[in-house]
Amino acid sequence: MEWGTLVATLGGAVIAMSGTLLADRVRARGEDDRGLGSRRREVYLDFIAATGVAHARLRELAQSGAATAELDGATRDALAEAGVYQVRERLFIDASAPVAAAGQRMFEQLRALRAAVAQGARLSSRAFHDAYHPYIDAVWAYRVAVREELEGRPLLPAVFGWSAWDGTERCALCDDTGDA
Repeated sequence: MEWGTLVATLGGAVIAMSGTLLADRVRARGEDDRGLGSRRREVYLDFIAATGVAHARLRELAQSGAATAELDGATRDALAEAGVYQVRERLFIDASAPVAAAGQRMFEQLRALRAAVAQGARLSSRAFHDAYHPYIDAVWAYRVAVREELEGRPLLPAVFGWSAWDGTERCALCDDTGDA
């Protein structure tokens, strides 16, 4: 038996096995990345949808004229029933740091809106709008962060003909001068 042939055969086998293992690892990493991207897209949409449901319910409560004593529990239920807390936890697990931060800011502003409604702020009141516009600004900041991550493209208020995301310039109660 010739040693050169044996060594060459073994060397070839080691190279082939290493190449196969490396290719398998790269393929698995690509699948993991696609899975994470898919999970992120899903949780990003779930979060904006859940907060949207909670926001709509808070607006209904602010318009209902319910007694302040009833509003605290009803506003808390609005967030819980919309699933905001559960999807927020999923957001923290799967989101990138910029999107998680934007989501947390949006959540905090939603809670501030909830607190205003719980204290009796009516839909057309200054107290409601003082909480509403920062929330809307945070919603748009979240959308911008998600779009940046998923598409790598910016989104600016000017695209819609606006100067800012918070909506005050389009609000009959909150014009640009701040007078109401």
